[in-house]
Amino acid sequence: MAVNNREELNNNVFEDETIDIAHYFGIIKRYAFRIVSLAIAFTVLVALLVLRMTPMYTSATTILVESEKANIVSIEEVYGLDTKRKDYMQTQYEILRSRQIAERTVESISLYNNADFMPADEGPGMIDSLKSLASEFLPFLPQEEAVVLTEAEILARKKRKAVSILMRAVTISMVENTQVMEISVTTESPTLSAEIANTIADVYIENYLQAKLDMTAKATSFLTESLEGLKDKLDAAERNLEKFYEQNQVVNIDGVVGLAADELERLSSQLLDAQTALKLNGVIYRQTRNDTSLDDVSKLPEVLNHPTIQGVRRDEARAMTRVNELSKVYGPKHPKMIAANAELSSVKETLNSQISDLITSITTQYEVSEERVKQLQQEVEKAKSEYRALSTLDTQRKGLQREVDINQQLYNSFFTRLKETDELGGFESANARVLDTAMPNYVPSKPNKKLLIGAAFVFSIGFGVFLAIVMETLNSGIRSVEDVERKLGQRMLGLIPWLPHKKKTDLPIRSFFDGKKHQFAESVRTLRTSLSLLNLDKEQQAIMVTSSVPKEGKTTVSINLAFALGQLDKTILIDADLRRPTVGKQFNVPNYQPGVANLILKTHTFEECLIRDEESKIDILSAGTIPSNPQELLSDKGFEALIEELKTQYRYVVIDTAPTQAVSDSMVVANSCDSVIYVVRADSTSEKVINTGLSRFLQVGHRLDGVVLNQVDLRKSDVAQRYAGFYDQYGYTSHKNS
Repeated sequence: MAVNNREELNNNVFEDETIDIAHYFGIIKRYAFRIVSLAIAFTVLVALLVLRMTPMYTSATTILVESEKANIVSIEEVYGLDTKRKDYMQTQYEILRSRQIAERTVESISLYNNADFMPADEGPGMIDSLKSLASEFLPFLPQEEAVVLTEAEILARKKRKAVSILMRAVTISMVENTQVMEISVTTESPTLSAEIANTIADVYIENYLQAKLDMTAKATSFLTESLEGLKDKLDAAERNLEKFYEQNQVVNIDGVVGLAADELERLSSQLLDAQTALKLNGVIYRQTRNDTSLDDVSKLPEVLNHPTIQGVRRDEARAMTRVNELSKVYGPKHPKMIAANAELSSVKETLNSQISDLITSITTQYEVSEERVKQLQQEVEKAKSEYRALSTLDTQRKGLQREVDINQQLYNSFFTRLKETDELGGFESANARVLDTAMPNYVPSKPNKKLLIGAAFVFSIGFGVFLAIVMETLNSGIRSVEDVERKLGQRMLGLIPWLPHKKKTDLPIRSFFDGKKHQFAESVRTLRTSLSLLNLDKEQQAIMVTSSVPKEGKTTVSINLAFALGQLDKTILIDADLRRPTVGKQFNVPNYQPGVANLILKTHTFEECLIRDEESKIDILSAGTIPSNPQELLSDKGFEALIEELKTQYRYVVIDTAPTQAVSDSMVVANSCDSVIYVVRADSTSEKVINTGLSRFLQVGHRLDGVVLNQVDLRKSDVAQRYAGFYDQYGYTSHKNS
């Protein structure tokens, strides 16, 4: 049944897993004193450290960086600058942060010799001292030769150190959506901070102007050297051109080439005409050479189309037309017919004569044309050769002239650039100007002592709360009703408060009857009530009290429970811890007093072993003679018979037994008891140990009435909330000796 109760409790807990703010607030209240003490101690420590810190002063100067400069003459190519780039401002930002600016600033105001800026030489450090000691006492180790620095090397080292310190002390920031930059310097001196900030701004502007002058000088040097080379090339090209004209005896080669081209064109046209005429005359010439008749020759197209022949044939056609017309009117012997026939005959003779003359003329023309074609072909070939030679000369002349023109253009361009650069050589156009100069700020910028001390206090409070919650979480002890029910799965019967007493001494045995300790007595009575309500159906009751480990106060609970039950009815207290009995010692019973062991062994009678406490009106049965085999003795039927016998004589039998984790005696004693009370020391015994002890009873089927939480510190602030109902919280109990 106890197992089922425990499972139900665990299920309820897991089903209702919520963040309990009151629980954490209770933890904070419980550890409030320690949290505040930690916070105060830590804050005081931080305050002492902060007060010893050297105050630092910050001064700032602002500059306006012009992203577009006034362009007097366009010589961007000479300077190699493009201020319109998107990253121009970022570039200037990096220049301000550069080591070059820092080095020039250090040199400008001799910061390496400034005692306010350079830290004092603290001498060799701890590591160097240890190395030197090791070298002295262990001479066999490799020895490092001492390096002697010259004055120049020492000065250079000081400058490098000053530059490093300055770069750490300077902060450059860009104002968003503007061209303004802020230069902040933090040092131990307010005036020095302002001086350094202003110097950095001046050095940055001077550095830009100097860089521009250097670039101008480099550009001038480059242009001068280039101009000299171009001049030499131009002179050489001109000499080559002049030499060309002298060697070829050419004055105006463009005109000569034009004349040669015209001549070649004219001769080519004449050659074409001569070849056409030669072709025409060649047909007739070849016909006459083949013994062709005059009539056949007259039918050749070349003859028919000849102008002279065409004129005679027209005359022939008119004469024939006249003869045909007259023949229709007159007879053959008519004078007109005779005259017409005579005219026709005359025309035919003329035609034949003309054809014969034409053939003779064509033969002559053919021979002349053939000779003319040959002559013109020779003249054309000669003209072509002359034209090709002149073209080659013209090409050479153009190449030489082109080289002269190109060198002349380059020379003129570089000469113009050189003049522009010389004109602007002394003109300085800065890319930035100072908006606000830095002024000494005599209010320390850091450390912010109030902020640091306040932050230290807040941090320590938070850290203290964190530690309290961690400690509470890691604490595996039982400290509340909730822990008993959730961690152990048992009911809470009651609690016994912790009473102040001397260390390493037992609680006074009569504390239950001390009126000044009414809370203690009332808590024992509450335990008695809880136990009685659980066993209303039993007239006699054997109650066993045990714990997990020693020093949990089970004997104190047994004695005071016996006192409380003794006020109700007849009660006997039995010490069944036969290994380390303590009940007898509490009542100052001598060691030789017979007890439980003697009754089981039947060496003494019950009356000889029984002790009567007159003040509490209870009977006591001590452990008696300690046997060598206590567990076997408790397992004997004599012990069980003893308990049964005592139950017939007493209403309540309270039995104090050994711890469960030490030995198994309590498991044996439980077989003879009606109730089992498990004592747990608050905030002491771990949950695991307690559950191990409880599980041993549950495994063998022994009933556990519940848990008594012992030595609870009622001085804690949240005890009223955690243990309400288990003790007299309000001092309500009446007592005689108040």
